[in-house]
Amino acid sequence: MSKDDLDPVPAAPAAPLVEAHLPPGVTRGQETLRTFRHVLVNTLVANVTSSYLWFALTFWAYLETRSVMATAIIGGGYMLFTAVCGTYFGTLVDHHRKKRVMVASSTVTLVAYAASGGLWVLLGEERLADWGSAWFWLFAAVVLVGGVVESLRNIALSTTVTLLVPEDGRDKANGLVGTVQGVAFMITSVFSGLSVGLLGMGWTLAVAIALTAASLLHLLPIPIPELDPVPEAGASRFDVRGAVAAIRAVPGLVALILFSTFNNLVNGVYIALMDPYGLTLFSVEAWGVVLGVTGIGFVVGGGLVARFGLGANPVRTLLLVNVAVAVLGMTFTLRESAWLYVVGLFVFMCIIPAAESAEQTILQRVVPFRTQGRVFGFAQSVELAASPISAFLIGPVAEFALIPYMESPEGRDTWRWLLGDGDARGIALVFLIAGAIMFVTVLAALASAPYRRLSDAYASAPPQELEAPPMH
Repeated sequence: MSKDDLDPVPAAPAAPLVEAHLPPGVTRGQETLRTFRHVLVNTLVANVTSSYLWFALTFWAYLETRSVMATAIIGGGYMLFTAVCGTYFGTLVDHHRKKRVMVASSTVTLVAYAASGGLWVLLGEERLADWGSAWFWLFAAVVLVGGVVESLRNIALSTTVTLLVPEDGRDKANGLVGTVQGVAFMITSVFSGLSVGLLGMGWTLAVAIALTAASLLHLLPIPIPELDPVPEAGASRFDVRGAVAAIRAVPGLVALILFSTFNNLVNGVYIALMDPYGLTLFSVEAWGVVLGVTGIGFVVGGGLVARFGLGANPVRTLLLVNVAVAVLGMTFTLRESAWLYVVGLFVFMCIIPAAESAEQTILQRVVPFRTQGRVFGFAQSVELAASPISAFLIGPVAEFALIPYMESPEGRDTWRWLLGDGDARGIALVFLIAGAIMFVTVLAALASAPYRRLSDAYASAPPQELEAPPMH
């Protein structure tokens, strides 16, 4: 199959740029960058709201049930449904205007959060807090729907970066996206813990509903310059084939997605156990503050990328960052020390924006614009599908096997030389094993042929052909 076979419908030619419609002294590039900043601020509000409620649900569920398995199921369920919907969301992004997709996403999220608030009012906290009842899981599922649909905005935002930001500035723009995500994480980590601890889950729901409504109202007047996407022959609403074809057309891109998928399989371990480990060391209020303080690392890392970029080869940058993540995973719980854990989380959050920005920048350059939504969505589906698998598996394994083993005299004597003493040495052992697996995988990827092919494809990729109308 040739590359032409993968692209049967030619893209519409870019519309002429009519600078006369712009304010005096303002270039089209300046106007689109200003629009990008408005979209970024709106995304900050939306991400703050979604993260705030999701963190709160996780904290509340663990405090009410004291079950690692319950939090693993909730976290794994979020990742699973986000993965399942990724390709469908990406197809929506490619087939509709980006702003229309963002507005639809915020509207559905608002309805879902309002429904969860209705359940809280009708049933009360006591009935909802019983994790053995159907009401607990229905409540969690409704909140989950709002959070999953909110992820549609992130796919739309990735393609909006390509649309609004010149090619030589996209890595820095992705760094700004990482900074915004870091600010959202920092704010919501603090306020979720404080909100659950001081106000309760009911008022937390009310705040989330109000913020979601505010972000939707803010989004409506923001103009995003784009034409209606050109219909494609044979494209379905769940266009897996189109996404796979676009990925296979780029040498080495399949290997990159498989690499990210395997890393996410390992990262699912951290998703399932990071909060329980933190809540072993801190109260819920203090843990929220810790996450907020360490979340400054996201801002620092994203700011560094926004200032300095990712270098000439983001593919290499992505792999080197993952080496650092693996080393951190093996070391930040070697002793049951609050300071060691906090410093490790801060460093981890400093380097994660570089990894995320690198993958975004690679795809924005090597994948044609009109198929980027499907590629971003498909990559999200495949990569995130691994996390819930490990989250679902590691919760029961940790709770019923590794934690009891490390609490036994035999386990403590066997591993004391490496992991020391404490109440959460079973979780520490899981982190150590997961980090070692990731370390070996990244070293193998650095020595592989697909790494060299993708690096060459990135260096030789032609400029994107964008379909954007003139600014008014």
